[in-house]
Amino acid sequence: MSSVIATTRFSVLDRSRIRAGHSGPQALRDTVALAREAERLGYHRFWVSEHHAVPGVAGSAPTVLAAAVAAATTGIRVGTGGVMLPNHQPLVVAEQFGVLESLFPGRIDMGLGRSVGFTDAIRTALGRDKKDADDFAAQLAELLGYFDATRTAHPRVHARPAEGLTVPAFLLATGKGAQLAAEAGLPLVIANVRGEDAMLRAIDDYRDAFRPSAQSERPYVVVSGAVAVADTTDAAREILLPEAWSTAYSRTRGEFPPLSPAGEIRPAAMTGRERTLFEEALRGQVHGTEEEVADVLDKLLARSGADEFLVTTSTYDRAALLDSYRRLARIAGLTGRPETAAAGRSAAETRS
Repeated sequence: MSSVIATTRFSVLDRSRIRAGHSGPQALRDTVALAREAERLGYHRFWVSEHHAVPGVAGSAPTVLAAAVAAATTGIRVGTGGVMLPNHQPLVVAEQFGVLESLFPGRIDMGLGRSVGFTDAIRTALGRDKKDADDFAAQLAELLGYFDATRTAHPRVHARPAEGLTVPAFLLATGKGAQLAAEAGLPLVIANVRGEDAMLRAIDDYRDAFRPSAQSERPYVVVSGAVAVADTTDAAREILLPEAWSTAYSRTRGEFPPLSPAGEIRPAAMTGRERTLFEEALRGQVHGTEEEVADVLDKLLARSGADEFLVTTSTYDRAALLDSYRRLARIAGLTGRPETAAAGRSAAETRS
């Protein structure tokens, strides 16, 4: 294990992806079970996401799901990756995270994004519009102000029980996210959706423009992406096929379908555009044997200077997914702690 990997935190984001032939409720239960395993393996934090009216995603209420995850675990940090702030009133978001932090003190993260609903119909149902994302900076300031009583909006309104509590906030780098994270002095979560070079430039710009804040004294970078580890390179690539096909499908038909087995995707006939999008979805994803993945991660972490890697792998085969996370934990030198439950109880008792 390299010194770069050894000094990097590793965490998990699970999107509660629905599998073909399985239900949404099962996907949510799978997320909670994965959180328990991530804690056992020694991952630093476990996050859940927000998607509305998406056929292939069950995770529509991230703060509710985060509460279930936190209740089922004892020490791992739990949060959202993220709550899409333009979809909500900042007061309600502050109240929700205030409740979470009150119930699970010292374990809650508030990951935030600036996306709005996936389609016009969803945005209408949410009572939102694309332009609502333009007010993200003001929404963010209002939200954070409910915790430390510094907001100027609605000065006579107090978020209970959030006011006075400390919940670390993270900003997802969609659109202007990196710039906003730097200006607000918040940790940055970023993926190479536009290519690694673009991601590295955004990280450099974030560090250059970062303003220390009460939330964070220095820049903190979380690089996110899919990682698949298996006995062979081909077996690891198989893990990534269901999500890649779902992505290609969504870009040609406008909706994410449930995940199909890799064995059905390999022989499937694809149009030229579907094949291009499918290969693009696989590009830049980290996969291979333990030795291969260790080498790729070592170089990526060295180039980015990331403080943390947030693994976002989804697939149809749950056994292969769990095995991949176990292998990655071995690569990262994570130490599962059997005493986690007792330590978590002790810390909670001390804080209360």
